[in-house]
Amino acid sequence: MRAAMMALTALLVMALPGWAQGNPHGGPPGQMKEHGNPHGGPPGQGPGRYHGNPHMYGQYGYADGPGHPDVPHVDGDRWIGHDTGPYDPHYRMDRPWAHGRWNGGFGRGHMWRLMGGGPGRFWFNGWNWSVAPYDAPYCNNWMWNSDDVAIYPDDDHVGWYLAFNSRLGTYVHVMFMGR
Repeated sequence: MRAAMMALTALLVMALPGWAQGNPHGGPPGQMKEHGNPHGGPPGQGPGRYHGNPHMYGQYGYADGPGHPDVPHVDGDRWIGHDTGPYDPHYRMDRPWAHGRWNGGFGRGHMWRLMGGGPGRFWFNGWNWSVAPYDAPYCNNWMWNSDDVAIYPDDDHVGWYLAFNSRLGTYVHVMFMGR
């Protein structure tokens, strides 16, 4: 019995450093590290359906304040740049869901580490994705083999999802390309 207790104690002592490291995102157990995102962590939910006059960005840009990125981004739960409305021609798709719908989990509680590729095709956990051609310039500084992303449904643009980069606080429209 004494040997079993000593073995159990030794195992607990060896496991302690691993527990102290926290979750794979670098924060304490049960929390997510913000990865330097000045606008906060992943939003609690995706943008709702837009019900206003569509905003076209062309000459105005996305920077909604000093120090904010000039690309689509999230401030708290506000999706800056996702107010172009459901008829935005940049996100029209002839065959929505051609590769099926994704069901791997949405939002803050489902972070995925990018494992390679680039805007044309990237992947994580065996799932393949592609960035909307219109949004490709907005992900030039993504690290395709190490950034963490959360996926959100896009209620305005049929067939698209939104990939939120937790390191940068930015997002792009993405299409699920299957396994």
